[in-house]
Amino acid sequence: MSKHDEQVQQASGKVQVDDSAPGFTLPSQSGALVSLGEFLGKTAIVLYFYPRDNTAVCTAEACAFRDSYELFKGAGAEVIGISADSVESHRQFAAAHRLPFILMSDVDSIVRKLYGVPTAFGLPGRVTYVIDRHGIVRRIFFSQFTSEKHVTEALSTLQSIREEHI
Repeated sequence: MSKHDEQVQQASGKVQVDDSAPGFTLPSQSGALVSLGEFLGKTAIVLYFYPRDNTAVCTAEACAFRDSYELFKGAGAEVIGISADSVESHRQFAAAHRLPFILMSDVDSIVRKLYGVPTAFGLPGRVTYVIDRHGIVRRIFFSQFTSEKHVTEALSTLQSIREEHI
């Protein structure tokens, strides 16, 4: 098996807790390319995948992350949302709801597939990954219809990570 085959096999599986988070680069709502690697070594990352901009549950989830954004920053984390919506859709969604964090456009669902995010009820799954500053996945939370719980689970995990280093 070649090194390339190993990478493809590894990437085609589902990301699990204690795995290294797969790196990626996608356009943000500003159109600028942003890479996961830009944050590693500096901050933890709360990476959340959501089905679609401007739907009821997705909007509630984004606003819950917005309302707790200062808590995430205080806990040493950056929030990044990913869906298959376009850069323009993300720009409008972020502006309409005053979202202070990055939204990334994964139009072809490449990163969603890389992480092994499932579908639920025919929709792209709603999954949150808490990644520590070293790039290790520390928590994965899946809940299609309870948006606010993604925020509380992520904050709780970040608190646990911080307590490990005290």
